[in-house]
Amino acid sequence: MAVEPLPIVRLRHWGRWLSAGIIVGLLALVLVTLTRAQIDWASVPDFVVYRVMLVGLVNTVLLAVIAQAVAIVLGIVIALMRRSANPVSRWFAGGYIWLFRGLPVLLQILIWYNLALVIPQISIPLPFGGYLVDEPTNVLVSAFTAALLGLALNESAYMAEIVRAGLNSVDSGQVEAAKSIGMGPAMTLRRVVLPQAMRVIIPPTGNDFVDMLKGTSIASVIGVTELLHAANNISSHNLLVMETLFAAAVWYMVVVTIASVGQHYLERTFGGSERSAAAQAGRALRAIPLMRSARV
Repeated sequence: MAVEPLPIVRLRHWGRWLSAGIIVGLLALVLVTLTRAQIDWASVPDFVVYRVMLVGLVNTVLLAVIAQAVAIVLGIVIALMRRSANPVSRWFAGGYIWLFRGLPVLLQILIWYNLALVIPQISIPLPFGGYLVDEPTNVLVSAFTAALLGLALNESAYMAEIVRAGLNSVDSGQVEAAKSIGMGPAMTLRRVVLPQAMRVIIPPTGNDFVDMLKGTSIASVIGVTELLHAANNISSHNLLVMETLFAAAVWYMVVVTIASVGQHYLERTFGGSERSAAAQAGRALRAIPLMRSARV
């Protein structure tokens, strides 16, 4: 006796339709509220391209990129010291992380900015006479430098823990195998451990860089002309506070979007080795459509 194929009945996801309707309704409510608000939307594009706003954009990106680069270098060094067999190195690395991760970043920036109150002159003597550096502290530690030091040192403590977690994720057998073929510690780290650890390190590092781009707004407290400070400068002349803040928000979203796209491609690059043949076969099987002639 022939077996009739079972009819395929499409599931009705009422919960999805209900949640979608609620979301669309809330978005419509927000849009209506913004359109009725007393905001001069036509002036926002003009503020986006103001010269002081573009200067703030450049300073924001420079501050974030340099601070993150310094933090990555310091974080790698501190993470290696944390894993060192030397107890003094381990204690120093642990104290470094405890100190700079424990203090608020704004407090660190203010300490660096007011360093001249306790150290008026910075002098580094040379062995055979003269000075490598002999300048007033206010000259060497400007507002931009103070913000850079505060952001970079604070972030380096977090980067040290991120790098340490990535290094710990690599199986110890990989290191032993590298030693067995004559690789030294530096080459093992560079060619075996770090490439495998990067798939663990990159996602939180990318998130931290996005947070760094937004965290540069703290530098406005000490007068660094970044995006938020630039918006405040503009609004102090024309009193259009919300319009200038929205203009700064546009640039924040642009740079954060670019950073997020870069993070996505970095994760794809370093995660390529994880795409095994079995995983590809599994995705191919899941992609096979259910035909109407399918039988149970």
